[in-house]
Amino acid sequence: MATTLRFSKHTRTATAVVLVAVFMTNLDLLIVNVALPAMGETFSAGGGGASLGSLSWVLNAYAITFAALLVVAGRAGDRIGRRPVFLTGIAVFTLASLGCALAPNLETLVVARVIQAVGASAQIPTSLALLLAAVPAERRTQATRSWAAVGGLAAAAGPVAGGLLTEVDWRWVFAVNLPIGIAALVAGRAVLPKPAAGEAGPLPDLLGALLVVFSIAALSGALVQAPAWGWTSGGTVLLLAVAVVSGAAFVLRSLRHPHPLFELDLLRLPRFGAANAGSLLFGIAFAIMLLSNVLWCQEVWHWSALRTGLALAPGPALVPVVTVLTARTAQRFGHGPLVAAGGLLFAGGMVWFACFASVTPDYVRDLLPSQLLTGTGIGLSLGTLVAAGVHALPGNRAATGSALVNSVRQISTTVGVAVLIAVVGSHVGATSGHDFRIAWSTAAVLSLATSAIGVHLSRGGAPGRTAPAASPKPEADAQALTDAS
Repeated sequence: MATTLRFSKHTRTATAVVLVAVFMTNLDLLIVNVALPAMGETFSAGGGGASLGSLSWVLNAYAITFAALLVVAGRAGDRIGRRPVFLTGIAVFTLASLGCALAPNLETLVVARVIQAVGASAQIPTSLALLLAAVPAERRTQATRSWAAVGGLAAAAGPVAGGLLTEVDWRWVFAVNLPIGIAALVAGRAVLPKPAAGEAGPLPDLLGALLVVFSIAALSGALVQAPAWGWTSGGTVLLLAVAVVSGAAFVLRSLRHPHPLFELDLLRLPRFGAANAGSLLFGIAFAIMLLSNVLWCQEVWHWSALRTGLALAPGPALVPVVTVLTARTAQRFGHGPLVAAGGLLFAGGMVWFACFASVTPDYVRDLLPSQLLTGTGIGLSLGTLVAAGVHALPGNRAATGSALVNSVRQISTTVGVAVLIAVVGSHVGATSGHDFRIAWSTAAVLSLATSAIGVHLSRGGAPGRTAPAASPKPEADAQALTDAS
């Protein structure tokens, strides 16, 4: 009995370490969005002249790096061992958070964010495998759903936590990671299991990862700088050319490389390709909505970070609720109807705000209905698109396809932020209403296109996994379940 009790406590502690570390990285996106205007004030006051375009790299540098390294880090975990890669990821993320908190200028902050993304990319793909190794076989489904629920919890807590911390000082948005990361690292070294390293094959194409970074960064740079430089200026044209050439080189290299970063041939599977196209379009719309709402509340309505966080909380809080309540609906009717309905609701939320938003704050009339509509739409669409893609894969490609899906979501975030800044410009205020309405309308159009993809997916009926070519690993099945959740 004593041995069983000690094992139970050990298991609970190991589970807590993994979930806390994953929560810390998932919380990052919404917290940093809320704090972005305060960062701009600090660096502008210091003589740095931080524009919205420059500040966007605090978000985009993280997302681009994460997207490029997610597959590489997961493969490194297979070769070296998930435990050391996961713990290294926590250490890197925590140290980089300290660098972000102490950053004397915007350039240092962006570099620290890149390093943060390196740490996050090491944690996310290895965390689920460690969690499954830590719990008994009969508890793995419950553990996987807990892992998936962490993202929803972080989304619900993000706006309010970001507002509270920013009210003290935006640097606390990053400093709060220090005690969490140190505790997770110390406890993790003591309790995490030591599963044997998996396959000993080569790492994915590292040059391909660099090409992804160059292509997405150049595209983002062109969109962000075009309002200031001009769309036909030499700098904008050069960046667009780099984006196209790098992107084309990446595609060609991926199709020919024996171990590509992303297995792009999977996109030829009709439902998988359609689901990823929907994820890309909806992710861009989601990123536009998220940052534009923060900027509107703080720069146009002149609300504090805390008031902004509280105002934006209903939308993210609805996402996990809607996702859970509609899980059986997806199983019964298929993914397509949920995606189609979610796209329509999200578009309706964007159109509502575009029609009613005024420089005179009226939260109940303007923002709250938009939050409720978009939050419900996200809950219906975002996870369902991922699930539709994963279910279209052969069983032995579930983990590989999931990595591609997650990278597409990060890329869409980067593009969405860049598109917003291209539309509203680097300096926003009370006179920016027209530009914001164009951005919201753009998000609505992208969401309607996602809804059309949902209609296309509906033609295939209820979801059904393609017959597997080989038996997948348990962690691959768990990854598919996680993404579907």
